[in-house]
Amino acid sequence: MATETTLLILGASGDLTSRLLLPALGQLLLREPARRVHLSGAGMDDWSDAQWHDVVREAFATTDAQDAFAAVASTTYTQADITRPEDLARLVGASTGRLALYFAVPPSVAAASCDALKGVALPDGTVLALEKPFGTDEESARALNRTLTALVPEHRIFRVDHFLGRSTLLNILGVRFANRVFEPVWSADHVESVLVRYDESLGLEGRAGYYDRAGALIDMIQSHLLQVLAILAMEPPATLNERDLRDAIGAALRATHIWEDNPVRFSRRARYTAGTVGDRALPAYVDEAGVDPARGTETLAELTFEVRTARWAGVPFTLRSGKALTGRDAEIVITFQPVRHLPAGFTGETRGSVLRFVLGPDQMSLEIDVNGGDDPFALERALLEADLGEGALKAYGEVLSGILDGDAVLSVRGDAAEECWRILHPVLDVWRRGDVPLEEYPAGSAGPADWPMLP
Repeated sequence: MATETTLLILGASGDLTSRLLLPALGQLLLREPARRVHLSGAGMDDWSDAQWHDVVREAFATTDAQDAFAAVASTTYTQADITRPEDLARLVGASTGRLALYFAVPPSVAAASCDALKGVALPDGTVLALEKPFGTDEESARALNRTLTALVPEHRIFRVDHFLGRSTLLNILGVRFANRVFEPVWSADHVESVLVRYDESLGLEGRAGYYDRAGALIDMIQSHLLQVLAILAMEPPATLNERDLRDAIGAALRATHIWEDNPVRFSRRARYTAGTVGDRALPAYVDEAGVDPARGTETLAELTFEVRTARWAGVPFTLRSGKALTGRDAEIVITFQPVRHLPAGFTGETRGSVLRFVLGPDQMSLEIDVNGGDDPFALERALLEADLGEGALKAYGEVLSGILDGDAVLSVRGDAAEECWRILHPVLDVWRRGDVPLEEYPAGSAGPADWPMLP
């Protein structure tokens, strides 16, 4: 940690930097005051260093990390076109220590900037960090990976998935592998179904420029939830280091396919119409500023997959994400099979136990059947709960810590990025052909009324 790292943020004047990266950096520096970071920003806006300082201070304040500003008080801002080799060479040449380049720009700009870096001499140990999505299909993801690995080795490429930095995801590893009560039953022999759901009450929130071209399928399922599936389904790695863990994730993704190879039957899509979420009235998605209704962009996607391994064959993994829905349900639900035989004499309903992880605030619960109340033979549902806390760092803080340390364990490896596109290719094909109808649901509802209820 004593080694100085230059964190060069390309796209420093953008929303991602001020809303997520800088607050996370402030929190990280406040927690680890010995960490030596030289912060540098570059962007298209004509900002002075004083303006940049104000942005950094205000961002640090959002996580009560004002005192950490002193650690980066020498930070500078440079107006630059990051797709021009000469501008990039000037920025890279001003770095000290190890260099971490963070592309806080749209993926197309990041790809163009990486192309421009081919003519720039990068210091030894340079790290490249890019935001999702990684490519627009399997072929483009493979081409982007070729560009990146021509610049630096794979283990110095951070394809950022902040979901992998969430404390809940890390807690799942501990719950699964460190407890004999769960480790032996984590398979198709005992598990009936798995659900990964990320429903939001928020609508478009001014993100049409990106979201209307991505939709729920690419924005959340391709970019995040498939990685969660892989962590749930992977074989136990020998260690939690970068190679072993990402090998296990990659193997799980290679075994993942749409259920019954039938994307028409096992994928659903919908978009919201006008409605009320809480006390907020939302317009229909097609009436949101910047939306092109002709694109047919979905705001809710639900797909069922199978992981074709001896451990998981026959278990449905359902991934779902949507916007403008009633409440916020960000959770992982593992439903176990009912017992094979229940001795005669018990009364009441018996169901499989349910293990649930809630993302933010992080909680874990286990639903089980118990007896022993007024009627000692009557089964009732009991809920065991544990508060997992928020973790010492927010998700982007964990991500930045790995980037600054050069530890890629919490990033997406190149082969995994390609596999996620391969998995969804059949779904994208049938959606583009119109074989799966684009249904509608009122903002503030649980989704289309005829969709099956989920656990």
